[in-house]
Amino acid sequence: MDMRQPPTMKAVSEGAHARAAKRPKDACPYPVNSAERRAWMEGYDGRPWKDGPDCPMADA
Repeated sequence: MDMRQPPTMKAVSEGAHARAAKRPKDACPYPVNSAERRAWMEGYDGRPWKDGPDCPMADA
């Protein structure tokens, strides 16, 4: 079983780690307009870059 993370999930983790280490936001190593950069920024900011799909609410 392949336990490696997809590149974007790895970038999210790296961004979160960078913020915890008090690195500046402009320390992102990924190219502008890349999926990895967006993922890194999501990890750094702690929130999705844009809203995900609308999901139905579970019955309460």
